[in-house]
Amino acid sequence: MSILLVTGIEGARNCADIVAGQLATEILIAQGRKEALAALRQREFTAVVVDETMAECDPAAAEAIWERAGLAIPLQINFAVSGAARLTRELRAAMHRREREQTLAHRAAAAAIESELKTTVAGLLLHSQLALSGSEASSPIAEKLRIVADLAINLRRQLSSTTPPAHETLV
Repeated sequence: MSILLVTGIEGARNCADIVAGQLATEILIAQGRKEALAALRQREFTAVVVDETMAECDPAAAEAIWERAGLAIPLQINFAVSGAARLTRELRAAMHRREREQTLAHRAAAAAIESELKTTVAGLLLHSQLALSGSEASSPIAEKLRIVADLAINLRRQLSSTTPPAHETLV
C-alpha cells in the first residue's frame, strides 16, 4: 500500500512522515503535476491526495492527475488548514469505505453468479424431466437423461447447501 501526496506546501515531508507512521504505509510526495503524473506512470497507489489549492489554481492538472490515478482513492485536502491528524482520518475513512464497497460488490457478483447457476440447473432439470416423460423408459437416451436429471438435482442441492444466510451484515 502506498499513497501519493500532490502538494507544493512547505512541511509536506513532515506531514507525510507522520501519516506514514500512523497508517504503516509508504508515502510519496509530488511537488506538482509533472511529478505526480510521472509517479502515476511508474506505479499504482492506494490513494492519491491532491492539495485543494493546487487543484483550484490548475483544474486541468488536477483532472489529469485524477484520470491517471486509475483505481486509487481520490482525495482533495487543503494542506494549509489540515494537519497530519485530519489527513490520517480522511485516508482511513476513505480506505474503509473502499473496503466496504468492494465487499458489497463481491457479494453482489457472487449472488448474481449463484442465481444464474440456479436458473441453469433448474432449466436442465426441467427439460431432462420433460424429455424423460415423453420417451421410452428403457432407451439409452432415456438413461442418459436420467443421469443428467440426477446430476442437476445433486448440483441444486449443493448450491442450496452453500448459500449463506440472507441476513448476514457487513461489519
